[in-house]
Amino acid sequence: MQTMAIKGIWFPLFFWLLLPGAGAQQTIPGLEQAIRKEFSRSPGTYALAFQEIRRPERQLLINEKEVFHAASTMKTPVMAEAYRQAANRKFKLSDSLTIKNEFKSIVDGSLFSLEVGVDSEEKLYQQIGEKASIYDLVYDMIIYSSNLATNIVIELLDARNVTQTMRSIGAMDIQVLRGVEDGKAYSLGKNNTTTAYDLMLLFREIAKGTLVSKKACKEMTSILLDQKFNEGIPALLPKEVKVAHKTGWITRVRHDSGIVMLPDGRKYVLVILSKGWESDELATEIMANTSKLVYDFVVANGQ
Repeated sequence: MQTMAIKGIWFPLFFWLLLPGAGAQQTIPGLEQAIRKEFSRSPGTYALAFQEIRRPERQLLINEKEVFHAASTMKTPVMAEAYRQAANRKFKLSDSLTIKNEFKSIVDGSLFSLEVGVDSEEKLYQQIGEKASIYDLVYDMIIYSSNLATNIVIELLDARNVTQTMRSIGAMDIQVLRGVEDGKAYSLGKNNTTTAYDLMLLFREIAKGTLVSKKACKEMTSILLDQKFNEGIPALLPKEVKVAHKTGWITRVRHDSGIVMLPDGRKYVLVILSKGWESDELATEIMANTSKLVYDFVVANGQ
């Protein structure tokens, strides 16, 4: 029998776990309590979806059906659709597209352009009129969250196809209507939306290798692993833990979503969405702390 010592007194481990609060976070209810306490540190709405890949019964859902502005998390569905269309031989990912900065609003077809100072990636703007491979555009869309690359790729794919592919995997609430910075659409409330649950379904398919093909999932995971914005899910995790993820943020909205891969081969999907808070710094801290709580739970529960 395993034992535990407290001030020189030895207790069977069973009785240790019965002490108030002891080992609480090693159970799903305990993990939920700890995460809700973390979320309560800030005003606003938070949502979480967590599931282990090998043991899907280890799952925690909090506000998982709450609808959020997708921000840049919509770029992962766009990447998935690019790989689907490539697999269907509509194009090769090595094919090239002309880099441009002129797009049609979904409202009335009027033209709009992106502002370089607003985008999180500026290099592409220096290449207007040149060509780039579809793969390179998808890569920049994910790891640098390039809005310009996103709009070029969405124009190729058609946003409606992105949404339809999400429906095919059971993600019924993700809605990809348009590219980025379509001001007329935004003013009318025509925004890309998501839920924590639907993003969990998407990343679960990628983690299992069942979205498009194993090869496609491996390539998508490799891209997601190169993510340059790591203040959320990966921030407090050990360096040997790999995180293939996509972030997203706009005013009073911050998200992170992805696959966490442990050195022993275990994987889990984690999605954390937030909106309506007052401090971006605090929301980011809460996201990192929540990720660490989930990681500690997974490690504590072993294989």
